[in-house]
Amino acid sequence: MDFLAETFPQHQGLRPGERHIVKLGNRNALKTSSFAQYEHLDYIARLAEQDRRLSVNLGNAYMITPDIVVYCELVSDEEINAKQLIVDETTCRMADVRKTNGGKPILHASISAKWTMRSNRSQNSRTEALGLIRNRKGRLPHIAVVTGEPLPSRIASIALGTGDVDCTYHFALYELLEAVKNTEAEDSVELLESLIEGKRLKDVGDLPLDLCV
Repeated sequence: MDFLAETFPQHQGLRPGERHIVKLGNRNALKTSSFAQYEHLDYIARLAEQDRRLSVNLGNAYMITPDIVVYCELVSDEEINAKQLIVDETTCRMADVRKTNGGKPILHASISAKWTMRSNRSQNSRTEALGLIRNRKGRLPHIAVVTGEPLPSRIASIALGTGDVDCTYHFALYELLEAVKNTEAEDSVELLESLIEGKRLKDVGDLPLDLCV
């Protein structure tokens, strides 16, 4: 979170708008349903609390709790109309980005941070991603995983394939690649290079710029 807070705001010229970077947790008032694409989840959760049969059928698969989120503040009509008249009382009355419409902030990115990929941690990240994909109403946020896992095979458990996660980022990718090459483990080197060439694995330094897309 600190890394993104120090870097991502420096690229406001590439991605204008007021954005906040927050680490979510049990004590944080913010949750996934605090954002425009997922505000309906709060209503579902309240229904599930009141109906045991509904709760059993739904489980908690609809509730997604990312480690770190980047979200966008809504924009005033004055900002939208700064250069020319675009909105008024009769137009764009349901656009999510317009503050006048009274909506919630927009989730821009969800980042799952896993120091290692041991046990079922990669599956947890994939489950979070699928929850965000399936339960959204509106634009899908960026979905990324950041890890420090040293074993290429474990990194591949989340980085291989497409569809769930935008990309996996390693906190020391180039150092890892050099270390793996020094072991002369050809299979591991080939796997790591395949993930990099296939744009499934990047260095964490690439993340702030990728979030500008």
